[in-house]
Amino acid sequence: MARKCFITGKGPMVGNNVSHANNKNKKRSLPNLRSIKIKLEDGSSMKIKVAASTLRTMKKKS
Repeated sequence: MARKCFITGKGPMVGNNVSHANNKNKKRSLPNLRSIKIKLEDGSSMKIKVAASTLRTMKKKS
């Protein structure tokens, strides 16, 4: 499964580590994913990966 938020679609970001001497190295920032279980309308449950920031927003809205 991809490192992507199921709800918002947030994925890895790419950028540079820049040293004091202005040397640039590629870096990859991964989203802070959490596995949660949700219940569907038919009564079954499903495990999805959701970003922690999305969980906070969902908690705030409810």
